[in-house]
Amino acid sequence: MTLTYIYSDSTAVLGPLATFAEPHAYDLCPLHSEKLTVPNGWSVVKSDIQTESVGPNEDDLMAIADAVREVGASQVQSNPGEPKQSEIGRRGHLRALPSN
Repeated sequence: MTLTYIYSDSTAVLGPLATFAEPHAYDLCPLHSEKLTVPNGWSVVKSDIQTESVGPNEDDLMAIADAVREVGASQVQSNPGEPKQSEIGRRGHLRALPSN
């Protein structure tokens, strides 16, 4: 589990393992997450791990498919004389890269 603190509320939050690096978050093994203690006056909020939804859901997959379609459509409309780019499209945090 990942441990984060909300200092202004004197709260420690234990949630599912983080998917990205955060400088003020600490990943804990199951043993240490169960034995966690906090200073007097602090509270602990524990979020249960949902194991039934592992991986992308249907909305995530549709967003990826839409981004790929959008990039493909823009390539068809682009000028064939343009130099090849290493990145052929971007939508939010998703990028489409050419296959080699």
